Amino acid sequence: MSGGDDAVQSTNDDATLCKLSAVSMGYWSDPFLPHMARPTSRDRRAPEIHLGYYARVAGVRLLIDKFFEACDTAVQVINLGAGFDTTFWRLLDEGRPVKNFVEIDFAGVSARKCHLIKRHKELMGLVAGEEGDIRLSRTDLHSTRYHLVAADFTDLPTLESKLVESEVDFSCPTLLLAECALVYVDQNKTSKMMSWLATKFSSLTFVNYEQLNMNDRFGQVMLDNLLSRGCLLAGVTACKDKASQVARFTDNGWDSAQCWNMNEVYSLLPQGEVQRVEAIERLDEKELLRQLFDHYCITVARKNSTSFNFDSVNFD
Repeated sequence: MSGGDDAVQSTNDDATLCKLSAVSMGYWSDPFLPHMARPTSRDRRAPEIHLGYYARVAGVRLLIDKFFEACDTAVQVINLGAGFDTTFWRLLDEGRPVKNFVEIDFAGVSARKCHLIKRHKELMGLVAGEEGDIRLSRTDLHSTRYHLVAADFTDLPTLESKLVESEVDFSCPTLLLAECALVYVDQNKTSKMMSWLATKFSSLTFVNYEQLNMNDRFGQVMLDNLLSRGCLLAGVTACKDKASQVARFTDNGWDSAQCWNMNEVYSLLPQGEVQRVEAIERLDEKELLRQLFDHYCITVARKNSTSFNFDSVNFD
């Protein structure tokens, strides 16, 4: 593994501890996340970080809910660069009709997640389901409706073979998730992947959380910070503005795409919940938070079919 890949994978640990810090303060509930890491008092994050992750988690959850509402059948979810995400367990705990859930990440991350799932019955129980039929290697785990696989998701022949191995149905309505994953990938590779996805799947929605406005001074500070940690943002050209985020999809065969910066997302979340979380730590000065929100976004892209229309998957 290259040092750059190692640095990118370390961002998973940081994100997990940030989420744990917010969950421990009551920003949202996630009973499965504590099985992924053990926080210490020094892992407590600043209020701006807590609110940033709250907006990220709440925004993505809202769109996932709208995707389920748009489908009248069991669906498929594929999480690219999944890290220690717990969406699968939340959806099953809520009784959502998940036909198949596939998580893809580097072998170093998937191996650790495999180990954590094996260690905790609260995780393994929902993975195994009633059938209890599980195939497990050091880096990959396959059950009836959950698959965790190690792969570079921009290596399309490998991606396709891993999806086939994970019993993906290319005609089933499918939700693709990515959070701060595409930004580490060369844009030419990402474009080829987007074109392949739009061709391969018949009904598709992509929800992407990522950096935005990276050409201004604040964005340059963010870039320098990540570079100092060894993270090269090879796909940062797509993070120039909303138009470049949308073009990543519409230039490669997708029907439509919309992009909201996180200030907009935050204003469109249920305001009763926003007031509740703002009261937890009572952040007096919000300028830094507004700056951070201006430099992250959620983009939704859609490929509709005669059977499924995903235009309602948005914040409007």
